[in-house]
Amino acid sequence: MDTVTKELSIKPVNPHTKLTLAMLPELGDVIPNNIFEQQTADNILTLWIDKKLLFPVLKLLKSIPEPFNFLFDLYAIDERLRLDKAQLPAKAFTLVYQLMSIERNQDIRLKVALEDNEEQSSITSFWPSANWYEREIWDLFGIVFNEHPNLYRILLPPTYLGHPLRKEFPCRATEMEPFSLDDEKLAKEQEALRFDPKAWGMEESSEDNDYLFLNLGPNHPSVHGVFRIALQLHGEQIKNAVPDIGYHHRGAEKIAERQTWHGFIPYTDRIDYLGGVMNNFPYILAIEQLANIQVSERVKCIRVMLAECFRILSHMLFFGTFAQDVGQLSPIFYLFIDREKLFSIIEAITGARMHPSWFRIGGVAQDLPQGWHIMMQEFVDYFPSKLDEYEVMVMQNSILKHRAIGIGKYNTQQALEWNVSGVGLRATGADWDLRKQRPYSGYENYQFDIPTASNGDAYDRCQLRVDEMRQSLKIIQQCIDHMPAGDYKADHPLTTPPKTERSKQDIETLIQHFLNVSWGAVMPKGESCFAVEATKGINAYSLISDGSSSSYRTRIRTPSFAHLQMIPLMAKGLMVADLIVILASIDFVMADVDR
Repeated sequence: MDTVTKELSIKPVNPHTKLTLAMLPELGDVIPNNIFEQQTADNILTLWIDKKLLFPVLKLLKSIPEPFNFLFDLYAIDERLRLDKAQLPAKAFTLVYQLMSIERNQDIRLKVALEDNEEQSSITSFWPSANWYEREIWDLFGIVFNEHPNLYRILLPPTYLGHPLRKEFPCRATEMEPFSLDDEKLAKEQEALRFDPKAWGMEESSEDNDYLFLNLGPNHPSVHGVFRIALQLHGEQIKNAVPDIGYHHRGAEKIAERQTWHGFIPYTDRIDYLGGVMNNFPYILAIEQLANIQVSERVKCIRVMLAECFRILSHMLFFGTFAQDVGQLSPIFYLFIDREKLFSIIEAITGARMHPSWFRIGGVAQDLPQGWHIMMQEFVDYFPSKLDEYEVMVMQNSILKHRAIGIGKYNTQQALEWNVSGVGLRATGADWDLRKQRPYSGYENYQFDIPTASNGDAYDRCQLRVDEMRQSLKIIQQCIDHMPAGDYKADHPLTTPPKTERSKQDIETLIQHFLNVSWGAVMPKGESCFAVEATKGINAYSLISDGSSSSYRTRIRTPSFAHLQMIPLMAKGLMVADLIVILASIDFVMADVDR
């Protein structure tokens, strides 16, 4: 196979230090000495606490020096059918609160066990971003959160019956009654979608004004998918906004319960459908962490190169559509031409364009084809000068500057309160990027910078994505120059499929091939969370295995779900035209939100 002789030099790296209870002596005043500490494959400090202790612990963790002030994720687990449940202090359901400290570069995971029909208090007083996460848990599990500002379905229609992530809910459509929609039911569904301002705490009028309520979407071109925002307007000024998601929900986390570990890989491509193999990355790494599968330096380098290609592809589309939403039409056509050039390289390497599903547990699907570096080098040589042209065309445009500078502005503290990651966080001046702070797949071996800005507005968010494309090109160039030799697949029984030449000569390998393909590999019992710096922010998969051929629980933490919550804060007091700029600057796709 094609290799380049000069190999990538491996430099020592200091990974983030694992958090232990000894590092948090303040917790000793709040939690009992006999607290149950669960050991997980990801080495995140995981504590099972009584639900009465949740508020004191959260208050403490948020107030100590170098606080845990980022609500990384909040989700639930239906424990009732879990095969290893007896090894844990679990009841019927578990609430998982995963917090992150940017300053410490550490995580902590708090678990609260609940009986069926047992309620929990809302933590929206600690993090406003918990609003959507708790609504999602109620929607999919039926767990009620007291004192929640508006516990209303978020991913499913308001008329939906049941809570699909409960284990008694069927996984397949064939297990349910055939779907039908007669005129009476259609009318009922349409009426249920009617926006009721009072349900969201909005008055229809004031002493001197009748407010206008406007539906933006769910089929408006500027919302980039099926997404609705109900606006309360005072003239053309936005008084309030209610984002309405769920129109693109496909039940990815439920599907993961019935697919084998390998069989779920293609589904990950469709989460952020502009991210390609970037979606495979955290899922694959979480499994490899769970099963202790080690891959070669060549695999690491190939994965980084393809992931950075998709970062460029995603940012190119963002750049063109951002300019288009602001009113500049020509850049999108130029950028689509250049996207095709890079897509043709992706297709030559993986056999597909947008959704190659090419990363595998323990490696990649095939080795790089002959001549791969020639194609890649041609693009790396070609694109920088074109990017310079596009930057002048768009970022120096006086109309775009006037419409984007100072619009949708927020600071670092607000970003952390609302779980903003990626470019949205770095635009406020925080240089947080997992590729640097928690390098994975060999990112510690590459020379690249993390672009930051200081204003935290729509203009900065666009500029940073342009800067990030240049850094991705630097990384790809280093991959071309220093691609290591080695295998493209780990020699491990849980990777699939084994190499053909081995399965035809070795009966044990043939049996392994047969079992893994027909039944699926059986992963070790345990829990594993892995996060990557994806195209739109932090994307993470939290996997629970109870020792079977399918995931017991797959939690997909996407950046866009958190980011859209901030729209009311960013848009309040601005004009409708400004909202279009804000939506464009967030860079989201609805599949990444709804899953």
